[in-house]
Amino acid sequence: MRTRPLKVALLGCGVVGSEVARIMTTHAADLAARIGAPVELAGVAVRRPDKVREGIDPALVTTDATALVKRGDIDVVVEVIGGIEPARTLITTAFAHGASVVSANKALIAQDGAALHAAADEHGRDLYYEAAVAGAIPLIRPLRESLAGDKVNRVLGIVNGTTNFILDAMDSTGAGYQEALDEATALGYAEADPTADVEAFDAAAKAAILAGIAFHTRVRLDDVYREGMTEVTAADFASAKEMGCTIKLLAICERAADGGSVTARVHPAMIPLSHPLANVREAYNAVFVESEAAGQLMFYGPGAGGSPTASAVLGDLVAVCRNRIGGATGPGESAYAALPVSPMGDVVTRYHISLDVADKPGVLAQVATVFAEHGVSIDTVRQSGKDGEASLVVVTHRASDAALGGTVEALRKLDTVRGVASIMRVEGE
Repeated sequence: MRTRPLKVALLGCGVVGSEVARIMTTHAADLAARIGAPVELAGVAVRRPDKVREGIDPALVTTDATALVKRGDIDVVVEVIGGIEPARTLITTAFAHGASVVSANKALIAQDGAALHAAADEHGRDLYYEAAVAGAIPLIRPLRESLAGDKVNRVLGIVNGTTNFILDAMDSTGAGYQEALDEATALGYAEADPTADVEAFDAAAKAAILAGIAFHTRVRLDDVYREGMTEVTAADFASAKEMGCTIKLLAICERAADGGSVTARVHPAMIPLSHPLANVREAYNAVFVESEAAGQLMFYGPGAGGSPTASAVLGDLVAVCRNRIGGATGPGESAYAALPVSPMGDVVTRYHISLDVADKPGVLAQVATVFAEHGVSIDTVRQSGKDGEASLVVVTHRASDAALGGTVEALRKLDTVRGVASIMRVEGE
């Protein structure tokens, strides 16, 4: 075993960073045996240096993150501060000064992954980010390495624990959105400001990363269609149950049938109870991968939290340190396919539409005519009503999102349609 330790700089010491430091300390002997050299925490950059951090030598703590990553003796920088800046500048500075980087920063990788990979390649260093998607679940490495000889056609997953907890609570208890959100907040699953989760910004960043790796194509955050789950209601769940479905916030990355383009999207969707993702409960994550040779694979586990995320960070740290000792680098960006990312309008799926209509003869015929005029075939219709008001639930066959959008726009113009109460895609069939 090599005796000179590999030196690690830790950027950020919150929930994840403190757990990374703890594991590095308590499992030091095991890590050294697995890597082939000791690993030493050489510095910890924080914003509040006076805060007591159990198990961390105060002498290692600094507020000057730039000076830390510029040190010539740092082998690996672990970035867990999040956000775009200063993380981006610190990572590129680390590469320029000879360090490889392990990051958990989904937003940055989704937005600037190509530039960061280019900087890593320029300086002959590694950029690993398993912890950026789905916490402890090994997902990026299987897509990037284990399935490197296969052709992935679809990635379908629950990649945000907060939203899954909320939707699961609504499904199992009949609670409304706000009530379920309040419970998630009280239990610590939701942040005080849950916008990034419930409006699907978090999941969209993860979808961009997954699509890029799965399809060997650069997919940016701006390429991902995003729709939050704040409008999902108890009535939607009631309708889903009548169809033998539940509702999940899904990240869906697909290769077109002709192989010529890809799509990436995040939105709530009805999914059959027979699908494995339907049974993912509480704050857990799961990702379903469909490939030509391997077939269907599912990755499941805790998708957030200090210990699960730290586990993914440490796995990357071991891999990067092994590369460092061997004088090599691991897989970089693979974007050779350079497939175009199609707009949401090209996506083809089924739809569940709930309409508030006048309860009088001929309404159903009018509605059916609008669907037919826009090329959207109706599968089933369910109608109920009294006192001059009615609810009409239409489930379609597969159609493009653009065709469905045109249908809904035309429906809203009908005098007999008082409102479009809900539009939900039906996936996973």
